[in-house]
Amino acid sequence: MLLAGSTGAWAADAPGVAPTEIRIGGVFPFSGPASSLGLVGRGVLAYVQSVNDRGGINGRKINYIALDDAYSPPKAVEQVRRLVESDEVAFIFSQLGTPGNSAVSKYLASKGVPTVAIVSCYSKFTNVKDYPLTTTGLVSYETEGKIYAQYLSRTLPNGKFAILYQNDDLGKDYVAAFKAFLGADFDKRVVTAAYEVAEPTIESQVVNLKSSGAEALLVAGTPKFAAQAIRGAAEIGWRPTLIINFPSSSVAGTLKPAGLKNSIGVIVGTLNKDPNDPKWSDDAGVKAYREFFEKYLAGADITNTSYLTGYEQGMLLEQILRQCGNDLSRENVSRQAKSIKDFVLPTTLPGISINTSATSNMVWTQMQLQRWNGTNWDQFGEVLGAASE
Repeated sequence: MLLAGSTGAWAADAPGVAPTEIRIGGVFPFSGPASSLGLVGRGVLAYVQSVNDRGGINGRKINYIALDDAYSPPKAVEQVRRLVESDEVAFIFSQLGTPGNSAVSKYLASKGVPTVAIVSCYSKFTNVKDYPLTTTGLVSYETEGKIYAQYLSRTLPNGKFAILYQNDDLGKDYVAAFKAFLGADFDKRVVTAAYEVAEPTIESQVVNLKSSGAEALLVAGTPKFAAQAIRGAAEIGWRPTLIINFPSSSVAGTLKPAGLKNSIGVIVGTLNKDPNDPKWSDDAGVKAYREFFEKYLAGADITNTSYLTGYEQGMLLEQILRQCGNDLSRENVSRQAKSIKDFVLPTTLPGISINTSATSNMVWTQMQLQRWNGTNWDQFGEVLGAASE
């Protein structure tokens, strides 16, 4: 009787938690203009299934409820409300998209619901004071942007840079990073062009940026438009030093639609080993990922590394839940998400690890640059991060 009574009270105090399961919510653009990024959600779902097949965590299966917002902020609000109020999830994990996360942040804070490892690089979310229940699951746009500004300033010390950016929080953060890095030189050295996610093409923006005489182009957006920019630049004979942002770094989601030959020379910062690169064929972490993929994502395109991001998010979720033990209260979930020490995922590049704390809610703070050679990515330089900006 004592056990039954204490379990009932404890479960009532921990929304989404039952003796045999924990309900967790996620929102992804499974449809719409950023649907290729929705594959991250498919990767998370597949990894959760693998955890459940192993018996779950501490005797509980994970009931991961992933909904589609079509990359629409109003839809994101609708879906998150459903997860919290109808599905009564314990917390939100891996919600993808800067616009959607921005739209729901105040609501989740008002409900006391943690939002863990959001798949957004928007720098405002790294402010622990303003977002005490949030942890971020990607390198911040600010850190990534400053890494690119630093690289271009070293390799093209007198060059002019162009930035093609998505006209929302995602794209604007990269522009702000270049402004912060270049200071008074920004207006003299950088030309920008924006696009809306509803636009069918960005052909005119690419043509205008070429006419500026820029020697380098950063594309700060989502895969559909990064692919158009790469292909468009090639079609008009413009061969700048071309950098794409990490959210657009998938071979299948960006480089293949752009044309693999057109993509030769494209640079991006990354965290991960490429599971399709022969140089990692004997790597234990990559081998395990390929075996997982064959079992849980059979028939999917392994060259699309959005699945890999989802796999890594799943491993992170497993680690946080294991750290929580039997205290799956929202308070402890948030605490453990900010108490990860020297955690190394087997699919990340050497030298990259996860460290979070009460004052640093960023899961990832490091990247290495890599360049597409037509077949694979070639990493170059040292691992870069906030301290090397």
